[in-house]
Amino acid sequence: MTFKSRQAIRLSDGRELVYFNEEAQVHRAEYPDTRQLPPPPPTSQLRYDPLIDEWVAVAAHRHTRTFLPPSDACPLCPSSPSFASEIPAPDYDVVVFENQFPSFSDRLQPDEITSLTDQVPVRAGVGRCEVICFTSDHNGSFGKLAPSRVRTVVDVLADRTAEMSALTGVAQVFPFENRGVEIGVTLHHPHGQIYAYPTVPPRTQQMLRAAGRYRDRTGRDLYTDVLAAERAAGVRVVASNEHWTAYVPAASRWPYEVQLAPHRKVPDIPALSDEERDAFGPLYLDVLRRFDALFGKPMPYISAWHQAVVGEGRELGYLHLQLFSIRRAADKLKFLAGSESAMGAFVNDVVPERAAKTLRSL
Repeated sequence: MTFKSRQAIRLSDGRELVYFNEEAQVHRAEYPDTRQLPPPPPTSQLRYDPLIDEWVAVAAHRHTRTFLPPSDACPLCPSSPSFASEIPAPDYDVVVFENQFPSFSDRLQPDEITSLTDQVPVRAGVGRCEVICFTSDHNGSFGKLAPSRVRTVVDVLADRTAEMSALTGVAQVFPFENRGVEIGVTLHHPHGQIYAYPTVPPRTQQMLRAAGRYRDRTGRDLYTDVLAAERAAGVRVVASNEHWTAYVPAASRWPYEVQLAPHRKVPDIPALSDEERDAFGPLYLDVLRRFDALFGKPMPYISAWHQAVVGEGRELGYLHLQLFSIRRAADKLKFLAGSESAMGAFVNDVVPERAAKTLRSL
């Protein structure tokens, strides 16, 4: 682990916060949360949609979450004499804390509703949602981090994945970052989130079904073979090193989409070796900078870690990072139209091979 100390505290409303310090002799846990916060909201409600076999979370408290505050009132910056933020210390390296407006949590409340109709059962959205701040620099970005800080972030994600996977009822742990108002971020400070889902999300279910069918038919691992084929073809590979390859999927849905995968099959971030963790940062930073260079301005993106599920089907998982943007031209965004939003049938107007060639050239 690159972080030298791990210090946990409780915020004034009882939520947990953990400092991951890159220097051993740092004592950030001694700073108390001076705010008077109301109790955290109860967990969300899960409602089952029988028509498509999916669970939908209803979390009305998230409607009041913080929305694009001024920089001097950013809740993710270190606290100062004039403003008490979510982070009590005056500085930090990487910090993780429970989301104040979580989609899932373990804070149950008595609820007599167990179904809305015979076809629509209801259950509590038991899980956990955390915020991870990559840097105390409000004006920074992930792409501007040093490789050593990226390694710290990877180690922190490994720590959180292992801890959250052990929670009762958690089906999958999903770390991700949203960047840019075009994507819908509500806070500008460089940060990501980690969701511990109470159910297996729809995309993961689709990947599990596809991997299971492929294994039954061939006896082989699907993602392993897809990655090997992309490395051999080379035409969609953007960049690579000894341990990772970044490539544009042959059937990418988004104008600019890249997947980064380790050459060795591992189920999740905790399973990565030290060498693989070290090698990830330089390659990922390279791809992020290519994204920003594409149109000469910061690229809005979603960066999503796909990890193995906790329970049944875990052996089918192959850790990989999906990075994609909705920007299709310097002055144009890809909005999900009727085909994508209503039917889930994507139409991509950027040829994947051309996207890969353009990104390689930058």
